[in-house]
Amino acid sequence: MGYLSFFIENWRFLTFGLLLTLCSSFGQTFFIGVYGTEFRGAFSLTHGDFGLIYSAATLASATCLVWLGRKLDDVDLRRYALLVSGGLVAACFLMGAVPMAIFLFVAIFGLRLTAQGLMGHVAFTTMARYFSHERGKAVGIATLGKAGGQALLPILAVLLMTAVGWRASWLIFGAVLAVVLVPLALWLLGDHAERHDRLLGDMAASADETNPERRQWSRAEVLRHPRFYLLLPAVLAPSFATTGLIFHQAHLVQSKGWSLTWFATCFIAFGTISLFTSLATGSLIDRAGARCLLPYYLMPLGLALLGLAAFDHPIMALVFMVGYGITAGARSTIINTLWAEVYGVIHLGAIRAVVQTCMVVTSGLAPASFGILIDRGVTIEAIALASLLVLVIGTILAGLAIRGAAPPSPAANPCRRRNLNRQYSRRRPEEEM
Repeated sequence: MGYLSFFIENWRFLTFGLLLTLCSSFGQTFFIGVYGTEFRGAFSLTHGDFGLIYSAATLASATCLVWLGRKLDDVDLRRYALLVSGGLVAACFLMGAVPMAIFLFVAIFGLRLTAQGLMGHVAFTTMARYFSHERGKAVGIATLGKAGGQALLPILAVLLMTAVGWRASWLIFGAVLAVVLVPLALWLLGDHAERHDRLLGDMAASADETNPERRQWSRAEVLRHPRFYLLLPAVLAPSFATTGLIFHQAHLVQSKGWSLTWFATCFIAFGTISLFTSLATGSLIDRAGARCLLPYYLMPLGLALLGLAAFDHPIMALVFMVGYGITAGARSTIINTLWAEVYGVIHLGAIRAVVQTCMVVTSGLAPASFGILIDRGVTIEAIALASLLVLVIGTILAGLAIRGAAPPSPAANPCRRRNLNRQYSRRRPEEEM
């Protein structure tokens, strides 16, 4: 099935995933980093100070994410989406009114937890869970929201800051999300109970505990298996490298002699190339599987980092964004289908919560680490080369992880449907009276 016919057939649920990934941009480093100069000026912070606040808030959100993300296996999706959306609205309003650095920490914590952590977690977990035969396409379409946010929101933030100031821009974002995101998300999930019942029926019909490809791994079983730890570096490496650089983009453009407006404009190229890469990768995954593509998706970012280290011409900002966009587009689709493909979908929320927490921790360490290095006089070029080394290590380990057959199944036991069954009661409406 092609993308167009697939979207037409499932447009409502796919739009839900796309909407949430778009709104996850408000908690992403590429968006918050645009405000770095304003935050440091308003609260008299150095690069290292701001990086430490950001990292501390990110790590604090990660401690909550590992528990809250698991709840997606148990809680009604509509209720879960409402709570996450409301939390994002509150975080945006708080950011617009933050009076001192301690409240800046709280606001960033809220944005990182609700947007960067839970919004993407909900979108990609549900796309991977409820689409089995077209999983790559579903995740690829959901990724369009993230690509759109990366292309449009940084330049929009710059324009709003210029027109009304940084505080007012956050208040505007909060008001728009309150009016649009919350009711629209609930409406798009209007038919979700029927979809969930179909999933339960399909899982019961296809359960085969002796087949590793159909085995539904629990989170504990995944964490005990060594292959997970070989896969993880390839998943986390780009988060560390790009989060640190994009968070300190104000320093990056200053050291290179570029303008912040030019760099923000290059996000359009990033978002565009990321969009097309996501769609192309989705089709490839449906044919070949995510595991086959995993060792190769880091290469474009590696070349972009090498170019960033070697050249200062403004065109390198565009080249960097293109290479970053190819890897980011492929990554969003590959990583968010990989866990369902390897470990099944029944406990996917709990498994992805662990992965997402690791990603949040990694992205949280990067701003502080890079900020300390910048304060100590380490050049952007040296940081880019060190980041390249991290990618090389991740690529090698990913190649080792996918070598051979699928992961062996742990000890067989009955397919566990109870987590998903908790979300919805099977009672008839008259029984609930």
